Amino acid sequence: MLTQDLPSELFETTIPDSPTQMQPDSWATLLGQWADRALRSGHQNLLSEAQPEMERTLLTTALRHTQGHKQEAARLLGWGRNTLTRKLKELGME
Repeated sequence: MLTQDLPSELFETTIPDSPTQMQPDSWATLLGQWADRALRSGHQNLLSEAQPEMERTLLTTALRHTQGHKQEAARLLGWGRNTLTRKLKELGME
């Protein structure tokens, strides 16, 4: 999945100041729109395309939030430190 394949609305959306302002269905709606377009274009194995990108985004955000502290980032993601280390390697982010 490439950045240009994502809906343009995703880049035009402002990030809420607090979690209570977030609308949990908005990102799911945008993801659904991307999936619809991908399927209409003949793409298959959408999960194998979307999952690494989603994990990469969450990892990057958690590591930035913790100033690179891997154990704390893993905790925020609900993973153990070893899982985070393995994911970083799998995604080429080491």
